[in-house]
Amino acid sequence: MHEKIVELQTLREALEKDISKADSPDSIEEVRVRYIGRKGSIADLFKQIGRVEPQIRGEFGKTLNSLKQFATAEIERKVKDLEQQETVAGVDPTLPPRPVAQGSYHPITLIEREVKRIFSRMGFAVMRGPEVEDVWHNFDALNTPEWHPSRDASDTLYLADVPDMLLRTETSPVQIRTMQAQKPPIRIVAPGRVFRNDKPDATHSPMFTQVEGLYVDKGVTFSDLKGTVLQFYRHLLGKNVVTRFRPHFFPFTEPSAEVDVSCPFCGGNGCRVCKQSGWIEVGGSGMVDPNVLETVGIDPEVYTGWAFGLGVERMTMLLYGVDDIRLFYENDIRFLQQFGGRR
Repeated sequence: MHEKIVELQTLREALEKDISKADSPDSIEEVRVRYIGRKGSIADLFKQIGRVEPQIRGEFGKTLNSLKQFATAEIERKVKDLEQQETVAGVDPTLPPRPVAQGSYHPITLIEREVKRIFSRMGFAVMRGPEVEDVWHNFDALNTPEWHPSRDASDTLYLADVPDMLLRTETSPVQIRTMQAQKPPIRIVAPGRVFRNDKPDATHSPMFTQVEGLYVDKGVTFSDLKGTVLQFYRHLLGKNVVTRFRPHFFPFTEPSAEVDVSCPFCGGNGCRVCKQSGWIEVGGSGMVDPNVLETVGIDPEVYTGWAFGLGVERMTMLLYGVDDIRLFYENDIRFLQQFGGRR
């Protein structure tokens, strides 16, 4: 007997064995797909008929067609048997399924997606990096001196068994990795979770979500930073929002500034949310320090850049009127269901 015919007989034996072993609708469906699906074994053999020797091609085609008919009939029979068994056991497969509760995005995810959407429309790529970082990417490359308080264990969560590794304190290491991997122009935002050794209270959490932005190119100025940040917050908080920049110090930017926005709830007139000041602090910003550019191999005499950061939880609290950051992490379905239809 020709080996091609033997191959069909072997395939039939395997089919019979798999059908007999199937004990659920899902398992018999797997058998059906494996043998008579569009990419199944039998379908594949039909494609090979033209390559079979002419002297046995007729017999091969007839036997293969018979095998397909057999497989179809036996699988259908098995399906009916399994359905009958489930009905006898108290499960009627003809009944409509129970409705499945529709989930929704977490409020923090909603705002993070909106932030990414706004910057994507402005030409920024979204980049991510590891949450467990080394000291060099998290501090050294960002011009943070060894004496800086942020490097102390009272502020940063270090890995006990690997002292040189830590849970990143910000998403700035993503900026470093991006500048190492590609040449300017660079225009990115880096969202993600960050970790700090904070005691949880209404406004602090040891884990929170941050988005940082970076733009490096020839001729980038502080005016570019101010214009971009203003347009971003107008898209996020409302078209009448204005920004102000207050001098500050960050090791990785020079000059540096804290960014405030006019309160979108009172129009800057003063209310409970802005503590009657008319302004809300939303994050830090500044021009990338030349030392940082040199560290990653970018010539600060040719290129300049700016960076900024914001806390997603803070934005979410402002936009949705949430007064305690801990509510985001307690997984209380009553709280989370409030955001099902938003954004």
